[in-house]
Amino acid sequence: MRASSVKVVPKDCGGSETLGVARLRARPLDTPLHIVLVEPEIPPNTGNIARLAAATASPLHLVGRLGFRIDEHSVRRAGLDYWHLVDLHTHPTFEAFLDAWRAGAPGGRLHLFSATGARSYLTAPTQPGDALVFGKESVGLPADLLERFADRVVGIPTLGPVRSLNLANAVSIAVYEALRGLGAIDDTFTG
Repeated sequence: MRASSVKVVPKDCGGSETLGVARLRARPLDTPLHIVLVEPEIPPNTGNIARLAAATASPLHLVGRLGFRIDEHSVRRAGLDYWHLVDLHTHPTFEAFLDAWRAGAPGGRLHLFSATGARSYLTAPTQPGDALVFGKESVGLPADLLERFADRVVGIPTLGPVRSLNLANAVSIAVYEALRGLGAIDDTFTG
C-alpha cells in the first residue's frame, strides 16, 4: 500500500481557516466522478449524499420524481448549510441525464449499483468522468435500466444476511473506493 504524503497549506490557499481548525484535504479530480440518484425517496439520505458530493467535488444528479422538495425554503428549513456547495443537476428522466452527462463527460462510463448485482464493484475500475448510479431506497434501480445496462451492473458485497445497505452508506463506499482507486486521495494536505 502506498503511503500518503501530508502537506500544510498556507491560509491564503483556501480551506477551513474560518472554522479555526485545519482539515485533512485532497485536491479534486480535474474530471470529477458523477453521483447519480434515480428517484431518491428519503430526504436525510439525499442530504448526506449531497454533503458527500460537496466534500468530494462530485456533481450530484437527481433523476426523475423526488420524494421531497429541494427548493430554497425546504433546504434552509432542513438545515442543509452546505447545499450551496453542491454541484447539483436535476433531470426529469434517465435519458435526459444520459444526454447531459455524455455531453459533459465524453468517455465516461456508467456503474449501476444494485443489491442484486452479481459482480462486485471492486472488479469494475473507475476513471474520471464515470457516473455512479443508485436507485431509490425502497426498490433500487428500475428493472429496465438494469437490463439495458446489464454489463455495467455491480453490487457491494455484504457479509451478513441484510437485504441491502443504506443508500447513503452505499454511495459513500462507492465514491471513496473510486477516489482511492484513482489515486485522488493519495496526496493530502491540511488546510
